[in-house]
Amino acid sequence: MFSKMKNIDTAFRHVRSFTMLVIAGSAVITCYALYKSFSSVTSMQDKVYILANGKVLEAYSSDRKDNVPVEARDHVRTFHQYFFSLDPDDKVIKANVTKALYLADNSVKRIYDDLKENGYYSGIISGNISQTVFIDSVTIDINEYPYRFKCFARQNIIRTTSIMNRNLITQGTLRNVSRSDNNPHGFLIERFNTLENKDLGASNRKP
Repeated sequence: MFSKMKNIDTAFRHVRSFTMLVIAGSAVITCYALYKSFSSVTSMQDKVYILANGKVLEAYSSDRKDNVPVEARDHVRTFHQYFFSLDPDDKVIKANVTKALYLADNSVKRIYDDLKENGYYSGIISGNISQTVFIDSVTIDINEYPYRFKCFARQNIIRTTSIMNRNLITQGTLRNVSRSDNNPHGFLIERFNTLENKDLGASNRKP
């Protein structure tokens, strides 16, 4: 009788130990599954899918501070492309300058007004002149806010019979503003001025 009770007690202990082991294992598996699910959701939230030219591209989001130099350089490049690339068409000039003015403050608006008052844009139209800009480099100092920048570029002024090459060095500061369709990088150029803009030489166009 005592032997049977002892066997029952031993069996009960084994069952209890096995049950505890199963519960502990289930808890570990549940915690691991929750962790992996949370990690997967977080990872998916950091992904952005972009449709470009009929293709789906995968991109990853990151904090703005990680991309400030890249976005700031592209903002400066975009502004220069709009403001200094001109064709002998009043609508094209107005469209490009309008886009550029969304990216900068009144320091650029004053330059535009002075050029317009002095007949610069009407001269481009009447002379059938095209002006293109090529950005060589843009330096950004992010150690101090607002961020200082300096842009080194070249201009080609294409006339009927010749092409004038001109260097262009500008500088200014960048202030953070809200992003929008007209200003996707969320920067505003301030204190813009031209440090150097001189002719490098001209070449004749082939007839």
